[in-house]
Amino acid sequence: MKWYDIIFIVVALIVIILSLLQGGKSEGASGAITGGGLNVFAKQKERGSEKIVSWLTFGFAIVFLFLALLIMVLNNKGGSSSEAAASAIAVAGLL
Repeated sequence: MKWYDIIFIVVALIVIILSLLQGGKSEGASGAITGGGLNVFAKQKERGSEKIVSWLTFGFAIVFLFLALLIMVLNNKGGSSSEAAASAIAVAGLL
């Protein structure tokens, strides 16, 4: 395992944690049953900590994308392209 693999795993875990910290945007089935979803088309802006978590998630997702591409390119130099593609798919499947 190389240094960029460890960074990739850490960034992936950060993206997962930040995604779990975000609140749901709708009430779901319980709101439909109880009648709570009457303001379906009301626009609600994110404020405060929700906005910060949303921006952090977006930023780390971009970093995750670039790291995935960088790792694929670095692995492609050392071996064949099919091995690099297979390893990238395996890593994406595990996360």
